[in-house]
Amino acid sequence: MVSVEGLTVEFGGRALFDDISYVVNKKDRIALVGKNGAGKTTMLKILAGIQQPTSGNVSYPKDLTIGYLPQQMKLTDGNTVLEEASLAFDHIQQLEADLEHVNQQLAERTDYESEEYHNLIERSAHLNEQFMMSGGGNFLAEVEKTLLGLGFKRSDFDRPTNEFSGGWRMRIELVKLLLRRPDVLLLDEPTNHLDIESIQWLENFLATRANAVILVSHDRAFLDAVTTRTIEILLGQIHDYKVNYSKYVELRKERREQQLRAYENQQKQIQDTEDFIERFRYKATKAVQVQSRIKQLEKIERIEVDEEDNSALRLKFPPAPRSGSYPVIAEDLSKSYGDHLIFKDVTFTIERGDKVAFVGKNGEGKSTLVKCIMGETDFSGKLELGHNVKIGYFAQNQASLLDDNKTVFETIDYVAVGDIRTKIRDILGAFMFGGEASDKKVKVLSGGERSRLAMIRLLLEPVNLLILDEPTNHLDMKSKDVLKEAIKEFDGTVIVVSHDREFLDGLVDKVYEFGNQQVKEHLGGIYDFLQKKKMDTLKELEVQSPKAKNVSEAKTQESTKSENKISYVERKELSKLIKKLEKQIEDAEQKIEKMEQEKSEMEELLASPDGISDISLFDRHGKLLKSIDNEMSAWELLTLELEELKEKL
Repeated sequence: MVSVEGLTVEFGGRALFDDISYVVNKKDRIALVGKNGAGKTTMLKILAGIQQPTSGNVSYPKDLTIGYLPQQMKLTDGNTVLEEASLAFDHIQQLEADLEHVNQQLAERTDYESEEYHNLIERSAHLNEQFMMSGGGNFLAEVEKTLLGLGFKRSDFDRPTNEFSGGWRMRIELVKLLLRRPDVLLLDEPTNHLDIESIQWLENFLATRANAVILVSHDRAFLDAVTTRTIEILLGQIHDYKVNYSKYVELRKERREQQLRAYENQQKQIQDTEDFIERFRYKATKAVQVQSRIKQLEKIERIEVDEEDNSALRLKFPPAPRSGSYPVIAEDLSKSYGDHLIFKDVTFTIERGDKVAFVGKNGEGKSTLVKCIMGETDFSGKLELGHNVKIGYFAQNQASLLDDNKTVFETIDYVAVGDIRTKIRDILGAFMFGGEASDKKVKVLSGGERSRLAMIRLLLEPVNLLILDEPTNHLDMKSKDVLKEAIKEFDGTVIVVSHDREFLDGLVDKVYEFGNQQVKEHLGGIYDFLQKKKMDTLKELEVQSPKAKNVSEAKTQESTKSENKISYVERKELSKLIKKLEKQIEDAEQKIEKMEQEKSEMEELLASPDGISDISLFDRHGKLLKSIDNEMSAWELLTLELEELKEKL
């Protein structure tokens, strides 16, 4: 489908890619991996046609469509969320406008026998057929379902896009991209702006509904769930593995070990042969054997071992000054922006040495609570920092706050004070900015390099409370592992805001869940928390036994009494809406069942000799398949809406 041939890209005399070739097939799910700065983003830009290679070419069929989601993009304002997302179907909206215009002409004209009138009838029929085959007016159901899947609420649909943060607006662009269903989908760090639930939804969408996908991500769990092929970029070359990421790591290790064993055996054989030639070179009685060994040596095909990039991040946080036993204590903490309540009645205690995670959907208050701890925003209630607490803070947008016109060295030299200034070169070297790399301008750095540079600030003075807001965004796998180990060895207290399950696994021993204006404490690691959440969800979806159902209802009643979530009148209104939705779902299921029966009968006819020659039957079959797909989309949307309402009871 897409063929890359002899691709070479050079920057400043250095080859980023050196004569590489590969093919992307239909339904390929490719993970593009490599260290920060290896050229992953450049490869995506070349495939998208945004950047041209030094030599070589990328070829694909003329009608092939490509969708590209970059790490950063310029976003336009002016539309509501629903209007902006619906632009994915602007071709359908144009068809609808054209059809309306033609039908208006037909209604106004009276020259029924004229050729122009008959042409208009044919045009109307053609447009109507195109409109129905494209999904007709039902595309809004697909738009709404995708918005809900990526974390938007129904109340967000009519809000202007400029009211949302950059991360949420990137989600809108992702929605548009997914809805267009391009033949090849290029995604550069798509999970950076998503929470755990949205990532799981995206995993399912890409694995089941997308066409070819090539993605760059540093989320191992996400890569394993989506991809079936891994292309590694290493020192200007590529290594292609027809497996997911975890399997690729194993195979790559095995391959290198095999290469090393074969190389060592061959080197021993070569050395033995050269020793024989040298020992008997001048003995006439051994001349024949010597010549034979020389020819044997010339014929040996030398085994090469894959080059390995051994440069690695070396990170160790300075020893933490001793703080009080309880670095953070919150009691009845609440925060609002105007009339918009973020969270209320939050009470928790973080002990010295705790390593905790803040998780939950975006917009539920994780970063806001961090700002409260940092003293950057006001709040009501009580929030105390313990004795001698010194905070080291890595903000989510810290990398974007760097001055593009400064060099790497100048960036650190500007903030360093005292004796640390004599160690700047050593620190930069530990973060893979050694030698000439320290003279690079910030504006030419990749996302991962910017994150590493921002991380250096945390090393400039000893702290005992590390607060890291999405620290793994843009970091490659090795750098993430090094950061994780450094945090585990850190003898202070750590708060990590992250959606990266693999990174949090084995790192944190307590999880604070943000949602529904509350913060709930969960003891245990991230996978203990996720497993519990999954079980809760299954309880809502499973058909329970009467006994289990009674227990569940008793718990629900008890919870309702204690929390007093909604009033009796609101509950009654919700129950009416739920019954109405249940009836609509039942009607939709019956309709789908009838259409499926009709499809089976039609396919039996198509398999018969008469059916094969009936062109109109093929057309009706195609329209029926599209109608079934549309009904299924509407059914899914109703089901999602029903689940939302049931959660409120």
